[in-house]
Amino acid sequence: MGTHVIKMPDIGEGIAEVELSQWHVKVGDLVVEDQVLADVMTDKAMVDIPSPVHGKVIALGGQPGEVMAVGSVLISIEVEGAGNLKESAAPVVDKEPVAPKVEAVVVESKPAAAAPRPAPVCQGPMVAREADERPLASPAVRKHALDLGIQLRLVRGSGPAGRVLHEDLEAYLAQGQSNASAPVAAAYAQRNDEEQIQVIGMRRKIAQRMQDATQRAAHFSYVEEIDVTAIEELRAHLNEKHGTSRGKLTLLPFLVRALVVALRDFPQMNARYDDEAQVITRLGAVHVGVATQSDVGLMVPVVRHAEARSLWDSATEISRLANAARNGKASRDELSGSTITLTSLGALGGIVSTPVLNLPEVAIVGVNKIVERPMVVKGQVVIRKMMNLSSSFDHRVVDGMDAALFIQAIRGLLEQPATLFVE
Repeated sequence: MGTHVIKMPDIGEGIAEVELSQWHVKVGDLVVEDQVLADVMTDKAMVDIPSPVHGKVIALGGQPGEVMAVGSVLISIEVEGAGNLKESAAPVVDKEPVAPKVEAVVVESKPAAAAPRPAPVCQGPMVAREADERPLASPAVRKHALDLGIQLRLVRGSGPAGRVLHEDLEAYLAQGQSNASAPVAAAYAQRNDEEQIQVIGMRRKIAQRMQDATQRAAHFSYVEEIDVTAIEELRAHLNEKHGTSRGKLTLLPFLVRALVVALRDFPQMNARYDDEAQVITRLGAVHVGVATQSDVGLMVPVVRHAEARSLWDSATEISRLANAARNGKASRDELSGSTITLTSLGALGGIVSTPVLNLPEVAIVGVNKIVERPMVVKGQVVIRKMMNLSSSFDHRVVDGMDAALFIQAIRGLLEQPATLFVE
């Protein structure tokens, strides 16, 4: 038997170190070639590290949250044959064996089709976890469990590394083990447990970027109310007529189109500000970042050259990028290079929000939820579909008057949707 040492690979772009985000294996696990061993986080994306060999894990080179230099020992695997460690008896961390090149896999937006996931199998009514143990689950699954009254720590997860999936909640309910059967008094029991969550990986990057943005930019927000009745009627009509052949349209491609048209008169919004060099770069190309919530946090995939896209082209690209981001499959190029950002909380959009700028951009347009309200139109009280745009700007670059006029221009385009397509 020998030892195969895998070093932290050179991911490119001049990156000298990366953060170890998550292990998918532990000491003693048997692994096969191409199995994902760990996730590492660069400044731009999450990267999978696969195994180049079959074998047994005998040592891990770091802990989640640790920043590791390129070339440092990541993992050691016991393999048949000599392996790639010349003196296998010596401590792995003290050696610098010459390892075969390990390719860091950044899965692109069109990965090979994966085998269908088997239906979750609950091996018993519940799984025993410690009271302070936090099971792996996405925010959506946690909210679903809360809505169903299920203690997530009692549910057996069938996903990678024991991650709890929506199917696992359904399987749990099917066995009649929801909290609805627990005594009512349990809901009023005193609790003294605490939970500490390490800020690592994507969450750390998000925290750093948000802190950096609020410290460096001079934020100010502007909120405008928009009557979206007409644009929603147009959207419904287009979906009814072309939905089957071209795909369904959400409101987002209309908002992207409105941004593109409005930016013709307000080019100062489609810009990046280098505050160290004191240079503002206005761009002709409109690369719209679309803020997307994923299991690992907020990501901003980029719809490139939105100025050259039709409604359906934008819709298709938004859907493709959003799915790639949510599945952790977006490439570095797809997550960088935006010139202005569009952010939306969808049905949870609330009445108003204060978006944080995506530096070095100088403008971000936030979309709130659509609600039906009585409005006075030509002296008559009628029910209209209303929505707020809550947008933020960098006051070092954008004047308040220009910001207000820009958002009002978007409002005019959406309230008179024919103007979106008049050249």
